[in-house]
Amino acid sequence: MARRLRPVELDFVKSAPLRLVFAAEVAARPEKVYAALADDVAGWSHWFTGVARSAPTHGGTGREVHLTGGTRFTETVLAAEPDSHYAYRVDTTNAPGLHALLEDWRLTPSGSGTRLRWMFAADGPAPVRFLLTLARPGLGRAFRESARALDRRLAET
Repeated sequence: MARRLRPVELDFVKSAPLRLVFAAEVAARPEKVYAALADDVAGWSHWFTGVARSAPTHGGTGREVHLTGGTRFTETVLAAEPDSHYAYRVDTTNAPGLHALLEDWRLTPSGSGTRLRWMFAADGPAPVRFLLTLARPGLGRAFRESARALDRRLAET
């Protein structure tokens, strides 16, 4: 059953009780990386580890994401700044315990490629925050694998 989370805004990345930040370098230019993040939402299942299906909703101002384990999210896009910033909050999920969740992607030119930074900002009861902290290594590994897969996908296009 889907539960509604607290509607947070972009400033939540600074005030969230739990913030996990990951970064990677990719060879693709920021405009190609941004297009994969924001314009090809349905393509996330081809490169982001754990995403089984994703689709834009509400004319691109929302997203629906299904993970391979059965977790589902409906999201609202909060930032869509071409070639530099893409962020969304989770509005509803069937994941237990979360009170708020926002994901913030920053892209900066790095040589001939892009430095990609993903911030995972969350709130929930102490046990949920503790479990997410324990999951940090796995999330970091999934992010790095996903960045490499994205890089390969963009190199093919």
